[in-house]
Amino acid sequence: MAASKRSGEELVDEFMDTLEHPLKDAIVVVRRLILKVNKNITEHIKWNAPSFCINNEDRITFNLQGKGFFRLVFHTGAKAKQNTDIKPLIEDPTGLLEWVAADRAIIKLMNLNDDELKKDDLVKVVAKWVEVTG
Repeated sequence: MAASKRSGEELVDEFMDTLEHPLKDAIVVVRRLILKVNKNITEHIKWNAPSFCINNEDRITFNLQGKGFFRLVFHTGAKAKQNTDIKPLIEDPTGLLEWVAADRAIIKLMNLNDDELKKDDLVKVVAKWVEVTG
């Protein structure tokens, strides 16, 4: 008998229930914050972490490998797109994004206080990324 197919949200909920990470509380807050930015954002598990999609294309993915921090990876899918521009994909007046390529950036969060301090800026960056890459 085939198992019933669970939604991405259900899979992420299960993942979060069993997640053991020193910054789990902050990760939960950031997950909720991202999901509230745009009603078209969906989620699933990618790279052994929650990942957020627009039109079924991954756009922002948690990297939970660190113990004293976690990262949000802003990307345009699994493979880099052909991009002849050398400038970043979006303007980031917040200074949160660390650019690793023109279409890939990272935000590193150290603790819940760090998250609280950056909450408004994080919402702005997520909204802009979703707008430009969606």
